[in-house]
Amino acid sequence: MNYSFQFGAVFAAWPLLLEGTWKTIELSFLAMLGGLAVAIVCAWAKTGGPAPLRGLVNAYIELIRNTPFLVQLFFFFFALPAIGLRWSAHTAALTAMVVNLGAYATEIIRAGIEAIPKGQIEAGLALNLKAHEIFRFVVLKPALKAIYPALTSQFILLMLSSSVVSVISADDLTSVASNLQSQTFRSFEIYIVVAAIYLALALSFSTLFRVVYRRTFNYPDRR
Repeated sequence: MNYSFQFGAVFAAWPLLLEGTWKTIELSFLAMLGGLAVAIVCAWAKTGGPAPLRGLVNAYIELIRNTPFLVQLFFFFFALPAIGLRWSAHTAALTAMVVNLGAYATEIIRAGIEAIPKGQIEAGLALNLKAHEIFRFVVLKPALKAIYPALTSQFILLMLSSSVVSVISADDLTSVASNLQSQTFRSFEIYIVVAAIYLALALSFSTLFRVVYRRTFNYPDRR
């Protein structure tokens, strides 16, 4: 092996890498919030909504979970403009990520909701709580605590999958890396650095989620 490592060109472009990293964080964070909101609504609809609404939610979940994310991304960016719905690469990427995460997270949250003992819900009814209050305080928070590890793992997987959005020229870390590679031809060095950044992001998100768990869910039992 007679390869000469040259990281100088990569490190010289650190402002671009930093900007791409921030774009990835921003895109992932917004998709996490949007996807979680979609998942909570769909999980409620699937566990307690009317039959037609449950059918729509089931169709949505099956469609998204059984098609590739790349195809979904192309649908929002390339297919919808054919019927007049045009949006930027960033908006298409964010929408595709929200829709994708919403389907997967719905099933995770549904499992948590269905694991709540019926006696706990009956206790809420006995306290004369309204339906939305029971869902919010009696069902949703304990369910989120139970499924928090699975949910945050899905969030991190979403962040790593965001690298795919570079194929539609959305601004993110992988897009910056592709541009740098075409300018410097230092593929090995660039993608080693980019892989290290994605690893750091995944570990940082994991640490953040642990802090959120301790502050939000790790409350003492009251007896």
